[in-house]
Amino acid sequence: MKKKLNKKEKKIRRKRRIRAKVFGTATKPRISIFISNKHLYAQVIDDNRGVTLASISDFELKNKKDKKINIIKEMGLRLAEKIKKLKIYKAVFDRGGLKYHGRVKNIAEGLREGGIKL
Repeated sequence: MKKKLNKKEKKIRRKRRIRAKVFGTATKPRISIFISNKHLYAQVIDDNRGVTLASISDFELKNKKDKKINIIKEMGLRLAEKIKKLKIYKAVFDRGGLKYHGRVKNIAEGLREGGIKL
């Protein structure tokens, strides 16, 4: 009989499945998302060299009074600006085992609006 998976185990399985397929290079880096209970972090990673090219967190934004959804979209736009300065216009999106909705979806939309092709 199969063991029923809890929420944490399901997330770990999703994360492993995604990371097996998603790999970043210098010309097309991986954008990795991490959400803690209070904050959101995103970083642009070149997996060939194992180097973080750019990063952003919601600490960098001054307008903390706004809704989280709007703050996250602004984060996507600012990260897109940072990536463009590195002359990178394409990237792969690693949602880190999280479902693609809410804050994860909004940061992806912000990156797309900023001109990054995911």
